Amino acid sequence: MRKLICLAVVAAAVLGIGSARAEGPNPSANGEAHMLGAVLPFDHNAGGGGSKGAGQLRYHGGPVMHTNKVYSIYWSPAGYPVTSTYRSTIDQYFTDVAAASGSTSNVYYSDTQYGDGSGPISYSSSVGGTSVLDTHALPASGCTDRYTNVCLTDAQIQAEIQTVIAQNGWTAGPSTVFFMFTGKGIGSCLGSSCAFSQYCAYHSWTGSGSGVVLYANMPYADTVPAACDAGQHPNGNDADATLNVTSHEHNEAITDEQGSAWYDSAGFENGDKCAWIFGSLSGTSGAQYNQTINGHHYFLQEEYSNATRSCVQQGT
Repeated sequence: MRKLICLAVVAAAVLGIGSARAEGPNPSANGEAHMLGAVLPFDHNAGGGGSKGAGQLRYHGGPVMHTNKVYSIYWSPAGYPVTSTYRSTIDQYFTDVAAASGSTSNVYYSDTQYGDGSGPISYSSSVGGTSVLDTHALPASGCTDRYTNVCLTDAQIQAEIQTVIAQNGWTAGPSTVFFMFTGKGIGSCLGSSCAFSQYCAYHSWTGSGSGVVLYANMPYADTVPAACDAGQHPNGNDADATLNVTSHEHNEAITDEQGSAWYDSAGFENGDKCAWIFGSLSGTSGAQYNQTINGHHYFLQEEYSNATRSCVQQGT
């Protein structure tokens, strides 16, 4: 959820998981970065209910991603695994989303009702190149979190993304987003907000103009399943939990890349308004799904549609 200065932490669920009140598109108190679209940990005691936040998404004058290109980085030094299956499932997902570009049958088409001064968003996604397995050693922990023994600050995550971009000759810009998937057991914090306690993922940016670097911090969701996994694994591995929050951040980066485009009066972006809301499901318990994209099944939250004033599973 978009809350950048203050966390209104309340007691929640089995783990004492934090919730938060959105505060609008403001920089974090320490000036380190901007946290957008943070997926709050799953509240097992909450019902499905309707959309969250306050009212319709409103346009605030900033840029959207008319088309989007995705790069994936898996930071997995020794002792912090990312299995080949985890990586291949996430890579398959981004390939499927790209292959289905223009289709009305999945959540990404709902983004096309939004736009900016240059016109509407197109469902036009691509994969920038082969994903990178990054085995660089982790820097010394720059923070402390509740669940892990190693903790990365947002600044450390940014630095590693920049390193991988340079090493691979990739080009950043306002139509490209870099997903940093960290290995199991790696924590992170932005200020006082930490993985698995206050968020499961978030998206952000650094720089500006044609050189802006859009990115998403994607901790390994099943490091703490009770916080970041709603329990359905249609692909049979831990990647399913991470993919749910990946979809959340991808859709929000498209509609509100720098915190100045589409969000409601409480600061909720399109993914925030439907976090942990899945709608009707198919398949067997434990492997249920609600999206079939390019022939493969996924368990992804719905996204908010102004057109229907509700959370949706497909184009509107």
